[in-house]
Amino acid sequence: MALDILSDLRWRGLLHQLTDETVAAEALAAGPVTAYIGFDPTAASLHVGSLLPVMTLIRLALAGHRPIALVGGGTGMIGDPSGKSSERKLLSDDQLQANVTALDAQLQRLFANAGASVRMVDNGDWLRSLTLVGFLRDIGKHFSVNAMIQRDSVKTRLQAREQGISYTEFSYMLLQAYDFLELYRRHGCTAQFGGSDQWGNIVSGMDLVDRLARDEAGELPGGRPFGVTMPLVTTKAGQKFGKSEAGAVWLDAAMTSPYRFYQFWINAEDEDLERWLNYFTLLDQPAIAAIVAHHAQAPHLRSGQKRLAEELCKLVHPGELATVQEASALLFGGDPLHATPATLQALAAEVPSFAVECGCTVEQLLVGEGRPYTSNGEARRAIQAGAVSLSGLKWSGDLKAALPDDRWLHGRYVLVRKGKKDWSLAIGAV
Repeated sequence: MALDILSDLRWRGLLHQLTDETVAAEALAAGPVTAYIGFDPTAASLHVGSLLPVMTLIRLALAGHRPIALVGGGTGMIGDPSGKSSERKLLSDDQLQANVTALDAQLQRLFANAGASVRMVDNGDWLRSLTLVGFLRDIGKHFSVNAMIQRDSVKTRLQAREQGISYTEFSYMLLQAYDFLELYRRHGCTAQFGGSDQWGNIVSGMDLVDRLARDEAGELPGGRPFGVTMPLVTTKAGQKFGKSEAGAVWLDAAMTSPYRFYQFWINAEDEDLERWLNYFTLLDQPAIAAIVAHHAQAPHLRSGQKRLAEELCKLVHPGELATVQEASALLFGGDPLHATPATLQALAAEVPSFAVECGCTVEQLLVGEGRPYTSNGEARRAIQAGAVSLSGLKWSGDLKAALPDDRWLHGRYVLVRKGKKDWSLAIGAV
């Protein structure tokens, strides 16, 4: 293999639990291993919290292994209780199938952007055709309720008496275990990776494979299964990863703009930087060490966060990278006179924007409903204090004056800064 995947995960801090290191190491060293991770289609897009399993599958692919991304068109009808304090709201069948289709396309794009490939599988292909009696007879009899109620995902809910857990969610681990068995039989899949909250489900799947996948000679024809878990991601401050002031940070550009996605990584704390570079990029250990060392020389320049944001944008929004980099630089000291129309259009969705007539006065630009200032007096005081910048230059002239032509970017945009960080964009009628 070009890459020892276990060693790679270990130095990155991503090897949390391993069911049997000897089995895993021998299998991964012997040749291509088929491994899977499941993705829950609760929404029409993955979010940044999903990037860790995505990157793990990409690393497996680039190391020469055969990754499977399993989208839960079957299990999504129930929902995984792991990490949940209450019952999930069930999706309609139409919404669930729309989500499965969207995630399928999104995952394939992410792998293509990383120069890798992935097999997409929907567990609805086998779960939806099961009968209750047949499943209980053939699969359910191999599970001990005593053991099931000891799983953290179940125990937590049982102890929370005001919430509890339904029989539907209680049965989820049987379905996930059955997924492992089906993937073993259909695709020779011998490994399951997941977050640390999936440990119980992974072990249950391995046990089921061990019981039901043996041939007449009592051997496992595809090899012994194993499982690997990764740590759940939190910030150094212990906060849940993947949230911003606007809510979840999605990978779909229509749900979280590429600019906001980029800014999420730019805003990473210095204490989290090295860990995020390890977790979420394909950069090797020497490259990351060099980035961290360079960043430490002048942390205020945020060079490390800029590189982190660049690497993630190349994976998720490669076509928008140059635009979001320019837009970010523009709001943090860049020269508006060099901004492209695409950059200004991107900013229009990120800062307050309003329409004006080209050739308007400074007063018409600054004062009024939807404008930076509510009165002429407020605007004059701000101008006198040197707090008004129009397309990169402080305005010290008269409020009634016409805005000079050189302040109109590309003939129709004016970038207005009120104070140090309060931006807005005036867009002239074409």
